[in-house]
Amino acid sequence: MSEKDSLGGSEAASVDRSLKLFVVLSRASKSLMDFAQQDMKRYQLNPSEFAVLELLHHKGPTPIQQIGGRVLLASGTMTYVVDKLEKKGYLKRCPCAQDRRVIYAELTEQGASLMQDIFPKHAQALHQLMEVLPAEEQEQLTSLLKKLGRHIAQVNTNH
Repeated sequence: MSEKDSLGGSEAASVDRSLKLFVVLSRASKSLMDFAQQDMKRYQLNPSEFAVLELLHHKGPTPIQQIGGRVLLASGTMTYVVDKLEKKGYLKRCPCAQDRRVIYAELTEQGASLMQDIFPKHAQALHQLMEVLPAEEQEQLTSLLKKLGRHIAQVNTNH
């Protein structure tokens, strides 16, 4: 007797529904990320580089130590990405006047110009993908995914 057979009919259906949702979410997420990566590649940027530039574009100069947490990068990866972007001329490191231990990353003129050019194009490309869903469905999906994400985060902290 399999584990599935030992579940009641409605519970088995509920488990199947959850598994199907997991597969559908995983595939949709992969498709979306593949599309976004291809779009970023047009600008010779990888997703980590784009995420850092996007953060600095929207938030302004940011302590390097905080960037990794905001764009979900490990500190070792963060240093590598900042180094690459600095070599490309898109960002610079600036020491904090109040605390010499803190180093800020900020966009150079070249980095700011790049983001002013490419971010609207990237946003438009993503918008065109999402247009398959009417505004109300987009809002519902956003709300449901936030709810699911909060629940998963809570479960993870309790394990």
